[in-house]
Amino acid sequence: MRTGAEYLESLRDGRKVWVMGEGWVDDVTTHPATSAMVREYVTWYDRHFDAAWQDVLLTSPQAGEERIPLAFLVPTSSDDLRRMGKSYTATIFLSAGNITHTPAYGNLIALGILDAVQRLNPSPAYVTTAAQYRDWIARTGRFLTFAGGGATIGYRLREDPNERASMRLIKETDAGIVVSGKIGMHTSVPFAEDVYIGTIGAVTCGAHRVTFVVPVAAPGVTVVCRKMAVRHQNPFIAPLSSRFDELDAQMWLDNVFIPWDRVFFTEPPPGATGPPPFEPRRGQAITSWLFWHQLYCWLSKAEFTLGLALACTDAMGLREDPQTIEYLVDLVVDVQTVSSCITAAERDPEGTQAGYCFPGLPHIAAGSIAMLKARQRITEILRILPGSSLVVTPADTDLADPEMAAGLEESFGGGGYTALQRAALLQMAWDHISSDLDSRESAFELHANGGLPTWRNRLRGWFDRYNELANGVLSLLDIEMPSIDMTSIRIVPQGPRRSVSVPARDGANSPTQSASSTTT
Repeated sequence: MRTGAEYLESLRDGRKVWVMGEGWVDDVTTHPATSAMVREYVTWYDRHFDAAWQDVLLTSPQAGEERIPLAFLVPTSSDDLRRMGKSYTATIFLSAGNITHTPAYGNLIALGILDAVQRLNPSPAYVTTAAQYRDWIARTGRFLTFAGGGATIGYRLREDPNERASMRLIKETDAGIVVSGKIGMHTSVPFAEDVYIGTIGAVTCGAHRVTFVVPVAAPGVTVVCRKMAVRHQNPFIAPLSSRFDELDAQMWLDNVFIPWDRVFFTEPPPGATGPPPFEPRRGQAITSWLFWHQLYCWLSKAEFTLGLALACTDAMGLREDPQTIEYLVDLVVDVQTVSSCITAAERDPEGTQAGYCFPGLPHIAAGSIAMLKARQRITEILRILPGSSLVVTPADTDLADPEMAAGLEESFGGGGYTALQRAALLQMAWDHISSDLDSRESAFELHANGGLPTWRNRLRGWFDRYNELANGVLSLLDIEMPSIDMTSIRIVPQGPRRSVSVPARDGANSPTQSASSTTT
């Protein structure tokens, strides 16, 4: 594992980053739009060298063996998954669930690439390339992030259907491939070193479609970030949004060279259909571990919200209020439901052909659906609990003003809290569920991975007990019954994503590809 200082230095690599509303970023380590998140990632690396964190973040001590970061472990058992999960939740909670992409997430991407290559294109050379890349990520601690590869809206509205794909192959060479195109929204790109471009952005090389990894600093790459989350310049008023802004971005590629050792044969061979390994449960191989990590992020956001609700309940003197207690129980139910789904996924895992272990996907799907349904309600409860005090809360500078201090202390102090203490808590609650950062998180997560309808379709395909349960019921009857086969529920094609229409020259609309893309 490298140090935070080594990661910091790696970002001074000449990368081209544009932040909407801000312009070019000369140095992501110092620019106001990016420097705070860089510091958080520096801290992420350095925690692995902190004795207080090592039992949480490193493998157990074994005689004669070096302890390795759980962030880069290859899980082969339920116990491995549980230990990795505990390391995720311990670190993600500290950002209120806002830092969703770390080098630990990158390891899961690389592991998913390796699994897909092993299952779909088991040529020794292809597998070796994927394995060496995963090992390199683990050995160096390099930061890899994920892009589904969906096209930008401008590409999707092009009149010529052949020009609507996000990526196109310019040429193949003995050393690699050259690609161009524009990829839609994905997360933490200004802070990562590599971006994996997934299935939607795959390009055709000979008889195969391939995915690939692009270095952020490669010649021809431009990262175009969304506007930074609006936040007050005083960290007391913006304790979360001043620190945790992952800056979702597009990535533009202009004749970018990708060496063959960063090109992966993850797509099914031409004409591959039918029985395993192409059945529904395994169809999301690269993202199987990512969905698990994502659910930990969603759970951390909910747990942080519950923690804030409990603290606000105490600060507002509402511990004995029946309605407030009911609100808190509602939050506990939501948190515990998702936590139980994660535990079930880790206790009931699935295995890959190579012996890797990934969480049970039906449990992950059920937890993700529960979280998506509960998210808005969880936020609303935290807005309700403090009442109007959440809206009118002083800053530390107000409380330090000689003319205002006594009056504000009288208005906001009492009940075991100083005005400064109560204000700090309420400002954090406001920043957590009423800030620009929260609005971004809500908009992004409701879109991520296709939203609730797509998650329902995933669960439909991953759940495999339809026949068992239906025929189990029939077995209790005393008469002979026909055998029931409900397999069609799993294999019915999923509904299409939203589609956009391109105005034709005569004024009519012509359909084009989907308007949404997978973002993980």
